[in-house]
Amino acid sequence: MRSFVWHPYTQMNDWKKFDVISKGKGMWLYDSQGNAMMDGVASMWCNVWGHSNRELTNSMIRQSKKLQHSSLFNLTNDKAEELAEKLVKLAPEMYRVFYSDDGSTAMEISAKMALQYWNNIGEKRTRFVSLENGYHGDTIGAMSLGYVPLFFSKFKSTLFPVLRTPTPNKYRIPKGYSFEDYQEFCLEKIEQTFSKNNNIAAFVMESGAQIAGGVVIYPKGFQKKISKMCKKYNVLFILDEIATGFGRLGSIVEYQTQESTPDIVSFGKMLSGGYLPLAATLANKKVYDSFLGEYKDMKHFFHGHTFTGNPLACATALTNISLYKKHNLISKIKRREAQIRSRVEEISNLGLVGDVRHKGMLMGIELVSNKKTKTPISPQKRLPQKVFIEAKKHGIYQRTLGPIVMIVPPLAISEK
Repeated sequence: MRSFVWHPYTQMNDWKKFDVISKGKGMWLYDSQGNAMMDGVASMWCNVWGHSNRELTNSMIRQSKKLQHSSLFNLTNDKAEELAEKLVKLAPEMYRVFYSDDGSTAMEISAKMALQYWNNIGEKRTRFVSLENGYHGDTIGAMSLGYVPLFFSKFKSTLFPVLRTPTPNKYRIPKGYSFEDYQEFCLEKIEQTFSKNNNIAAFVMESGAQIAGGVVIYPKGFQKKISKMCKKYNVLFILDEIATGFGRLGSIVEYQTQESTPDIVSFGKMLSGGYLPLAATLANKKVYDSFLGEYKDMKHFFHGHTFTGNPLACATALTNISLYKKHNLISKIKRREAQIRSRVEEISNLGLVGDVRHKGMLMGIELVSNKKTKTPISPQKRLPQKVFIEAKKHGIYQRTLGPIVMIVPPLAISEK
């Protein structure tokens, strides 16, 4: 069968054909020939319970018989309302929920919300600050906020300028610094940026760890200190929990663990268990109230999506969230985390492995051509394709991000 599909982040010239996945069951994907592959990347980091979970699929079926989609433009639906209430209860100090379809759009919303907040209260603040190598999505605004050169250098001329500060990557510390010294250096750079610029709208960062930018786990207290700095300088604090929330790092709401309450936070990926596209951007009362006024004031939020608050996705998300408590998932993640950690030394000893970074149900294995110099493997080695093919021989669906092998399984995967 001839394919007309153009695949993401794929050099199409390298592939004569792609495996056709015809069904999924538990942690396994099955191709059209009946071959099984373990879903080693949780279908791009979003799958929680494995495939064909009966409770989630039944939830989708029930909702599909009642209401498949209805606009949130001057209307509402019960599932969108129920889920918003649930999210506000889960996320401390958040007040309202704005729905979208995926992580990129959720982060675009975060940025627009911040910019319009300052406009609504009569202050001209238009600049964003973010961490180097952070990732917030693939749309123009999201690429601007989170610029990963490996992915986005082709589009650099079209992106809006963002002030960037260094990230404390323990594996790649500049000469002359201890890791503790480098953390302080990174924090000082943020404070200097805040103190020298009076037009900063918001500081934006992934919560708990950078994932697509290389799996960099923040040192304890780093995010908390940034949160305090934002309050000190009256800068909005925006967190991206698209990939790090809902259990990936071991907490449903990661910013609670980090003790760093944001003004705006976005969730996605695992919000619906990975079954339907859904994301949500939550704002605190201060931000939300700035959008209230008379219609003539034009303070209402100028943003919207066709499938905002889709009842099928919201119903699925409600069931998904209920399963976390029912199956005590966070406690199970803690046990799996220890299991993964027990293999770190073994993996670290492999000849190509420069560093292994790990938290919760996330591991990043950085491959290098020289351990002493920490030289990254050249793109000419076509590492992503080689890892994919080799993993497939062992019955695993696995991808890399540049020289980083990602271990990101479905959250409910068993010890076996």
